[in-house]
Amino acid sequence: MSTVRLGVVADTHVPDRRRRLHPNLIAGLRDAGVEMILHAGDISVQGVLRELEEIAPVVAVRGNRDWFPHRDLPMKRILQVSGKRIGLTHGHGGLWPYLSDKLRLLIRNPRFYDDYARRAVVMFPEALDLVVFGHNHAPMNKAVDGHRMFNPGSAALHMERHLPPSYGLLTVNSRKIEGEIVYLEG
Repeated sequence: MSTVRLGVVADTHVPDRRRRLHPNLIAGLRDAGVEMILHAGDISVQGVLRELEEIAPVVAVRGNRDWFPHRDLPMKRILQVSGKRIGLTHGHGGLWPYLSDKLRLLIRNPRFYDDYARRAVVMFPEALDLVVFGHNHAPMNKAVDGHRMFNPGSAALHMERHLPPSYGLLTVNSRKIEGEIVYLEG
């Protein structure tokens, strides 16, 4: 039984919210011995992908901040890893859902984290073992409406500003997928 260790990163926002990748992100991914890195969008600059590729091959999707520098990236991908089907998307759902979310936040400032997971699932009509997404900067590792969801949070800043940024680790084999959220201190 082949077991694969994946690093999961989203919302790095270099250089619009951070000048560079968090130094503990690179060290953490390297120390975890990841064989592949999934980037769930909002990369912002190509240098981020190049820096992550020094650790392991990177599979990325386009986020709402990636329209010009990464327009060649798809909005979603499906990967086969150790017999498991993993969907990867940013989760913003395009321009109109993104603008609708911004309006909801301005009017009521709700905590509608599960709504982001539901939107990510809708992007994949096919059966999957896990959907990985980003966008809302809030870590998630749980089932929503019967779908296994994983959001590593933002490697730049957490939605709740008093909490540290984060990334994720997935351990995948033919029997199961285990997810872990890692918080970046310092």
